[in-house]
Amino acid sequence: MQRTAIRAIGVLAFVFATSVYLGVLVGQGPYDVIVRHGTVIDGTGVARYAADVAIANGFIVRVADLEDERAAIDIDARGLDVAPGFINIHSHATPDALPTAENMLTQGVTTEIVNADGGGFTDIAQQLTDTARAGLAVNVGAYIGFNSVWSTVVGSADRRPADADVAAMRRLIVAGLEHGAWGVSAGLDYKPAYYAQVEEIVRVVEPAITWRTNFPNHDRLTPETNFSSQIGVAETIAIGSKAGLVPVVTHMKSQGREQGRAGELLAMMDAATKRGAYTAADVYPYLAGQTGLGALTIPAWAQDGGREAMLARFHDPAQRARIVKETEAAMDARFGGASGVYLPAIKRELVDIAREQQVSPGEAVVRILEERNETGIMRFGSEEDLVRILKYPAASIACDCGATLNTRQHPRAWGSFPRVLGRYVREQRVLTWEDAIRKMTALPANTIGMIDRGFIAPGMAADITVFDPNTVIDRATYEDPAQLSEGIRDVIVNGAVALRNGKPTGERGGRVLARSAHMPSRPMNGVTAPRRFAARGTMADGRRVTLDLAQAAGAPRATGTFRLVDAHGAALIDVAGLGVLQTMKDWASITGTTRSQPAGVLRPFTAVVEQADPFAPGTPRTFSVEVAGQPPLTGVLK
Repeated sequence: MQRTAIRAIGVLAFVFATSVYLGVLVGQGPYDVIVRHGTVIDGTGVARYAADVAIANGFIVRVADLEDERAAIDIDARGLDVAPGFINIHSHATPDALPTAENMLTQGVTTEIVNADGGGFTDIAQQLTDTARAGLAVNVGAYIGFNSVWSTVVGSADRRPADADVAAMRRLIVAGLEHGAWGVSAGLDYKPAYYAQVEEIVRVVEPAITWRTNFPNHDRLTPETNFSSQIGVAETIAIGSKAGLVPVVTHMKSQGREQGRAGELLAMMDAATKRGAYTAADVYPYLAGQTGLGALTIPAWAQDGGREAMLARFHDPAQRARIVKETEAAMDARFGGASGVYLPAIKRELVDIAREQQVSPGEAVVRILEERNETGIMRFGSEEDLVRILKYPAASIACDCGATLNTRQHPRAWGSFPRVLGRYVREQRVLTWEDAIRKMTALPANTIGMIDRGFIAPGMAADITVFDPNTVIDRATYEDPAQLSEGIRDVIVNGAVALRNGKPTGERGGRVLARSAHMPSRPMNGVTAPRRFAARGTMADGRRVTLDLAQAAGAPRATGTFRLVDAHGAALIDVAGLGVLQTMKDWASITGTTRSQPAGVLRPFTAVVEQADPFAPGTPRTFSVEVAGQPPLTGVLK
C-alpha cells in the first residue's frame, strides 16, 4: 500500500470491524523478514538500543525481542547497526539507473527525491510513470521545479513575465503539487531562472503556501554581490519566508572569498527560524561540487537567449574578450581560480588544458564550450565550514547525486552517506551515530513532509539499512569515482531485500512516492522535548474518535489511547502497537499496528488529525486513517 491522505473530505462506504486501545504488542508471526540481534538507531536521535525488527507486507510491524518468532527471511545483524533507509532529498538520479541503483543501495539509500535545483519535467505524474516503467530498486519522489516552470513559460531570454505568464506558471506549480510533488525546488544560480526577480519568484511559488511545503534552492551568487554566499542564502530565506514556504538552503556551502564564514550563514538561518520562518538545509561531505562547466562561470548576460545565442557572442571578438575576462573573475571568486576546476569526463585539470593550448583559462573554457557541453568539478570550500554545517541541527545529509551508470563524475555519487558515517562519525567524532542517522532519515523526511518513512517504528514503511559501524566508509575518489562504498551490509526497500551482504539482489521493491495535502513540511520535534496530542470528535455518520497520545523526551515510541467506535459504541480498530507521534501547529500524525479479526494479523496504520484543515471548506477539524489492505477513512470531526 502506498499511503496518501485523502484530499477531499467525505465519508467512505467502508466498515471497520474492531476497537481501538493502545495495548501491549503480542506475538503474531510468522513474518516476511526479521532483522535479528542488531543495534537499532531508529531515526529519532535517541540512544541506540538492542531490538529485533519484524516486517510484514512491506511495513515494520514489531520492534522488540523476537527470539521465539519466525520469518521467511532472517537477517542476522549481530554486531551491526540497524537504521531506517537513508533518504536523499537532493537527487539527480537518471531513469536508466533506477532499476538497479547499485551506487545508491551500497550507500544505504532507499529513497530519492528528484528534480532538485529546479529541474525536471513540469508534468511530474508522467515523469514518474515513465521512470517506474522498468521497475525501481529504490523509492522515487519528485519536486516540481521552478526552473523548468520558468523556462517552459518565459523561455531562455532575460525578460519580464507578463501577468498571463505568472498565472500560467502558478498553474504548473499547483498541478505539480496536486500530483504529489514534495516541494518547489529552485536553482536560481542557473539560467534562465537566474533572470527571475525576487518578487516574481514569490508570485509564482506562493500558491504552494496552502500545501505547507518547502522551497529548496541552489543559491544565486552574482557578480554584483562579489559572488557572496551570504547574500545568496539571505535571498533563499527571503523568498521562502515571503511565499510562506520552508526555505531549504540546498547543498549548503560558504564559497570562495567567504570561506570560513559558515557560522554567519547558520546564524542567519537561526534568526529566520526565531522569527517564525523555520529554515532548513542539506549538505554533502565534500569540498567540491559538480555542474555544467559554463553554468556558473560564463556571465549571465552572455547566456541570455540560450546556447545558440551564447555561441554567437563567442564569435564576436569584443564580446568574447569580455566573456573571457568575466569568466575568469567568476572562477577566481567562487573556486579559487582556474586551479579549482577539474573535468571528470576527460580526467583533466582546466589549468593543464589552458597551458597546452597556450591560452588563458577563460579562453580555454570558451573553446571547450564551443565544441561541446562539458561538466566540471569545482572546488569551493573549507573543511571547517563543512564540519559546522554538518553539525547544524536542521541540516540533512544529501548527496547532490543519484542512481547513475555514468562512472566519470563526482565521487559523491558512490560515497556520500558512508563517508559521513566513516569519516565524520567514527573517525573524527564530529557527529554521534544517532544524530548522523537522524540527519539521513527522519530529518529529511520531516523537511519534505513524509509521515510514514524515516523511523524504525511500528507502522512505518519497511525501508531499512543495516551497516557495520566498524568498517563503513567511502572508497570513491576524484580520480576513480566509481568505487563502491564498504560496510553497508543489507538494504530493505518496502520489505524487499534489495542488498544482501553488500551485493544487490535484483529486487525492484521501490515505489513512486507522492506527497498529499496532509503531509506538511515541519521541524523535527520531540527529540529532546516531550510532546502530547489529544483530540476527540464525532463524524457525520456518528463514528467517534478519541486520541490521547504522548511521547516522552528520549522515548522511541508513543504511548496512550486511540479509539474509533461506530454510532452504537462498537469498536472499529484494535491497536496493537504505536509508532512515533509527530506534531506541529494544528496537526499531528501517528503510526502503529492493528490486529485484524479473526486471524489477528498485524496491519500497519497511519492516522492524521488536522485541527484546521486548509483543504476543507471552512478549515474544520478533520481525521483520516489508513490501514494496510483497507480503504482509507476520512471525515470532519464535530
